[in-house]
Amino acid sequence: MVYRQDGGGYSGRPREMHKAVCSDCKKECEVPFKPSGDRPIYCKECFAKRKDAGR
Repeated sequence: MVYRQDGGGYSGRPREMHKAVCSDCKKECEVPFKPSGDRPIYCKECFAKRKDAGR
């Protein structure tokens, strides 16, 4: 994974990743935020499928 600095709060260290379970495929994945439980979480593959379907 490549991190780049473009003014979005990048502090020079890798993001802290949190374990989660994808709401679609139920596969364990990691996300760069702490899941609150009130919104669905998607793995990289399911997120890409949903994003492409919305076009």
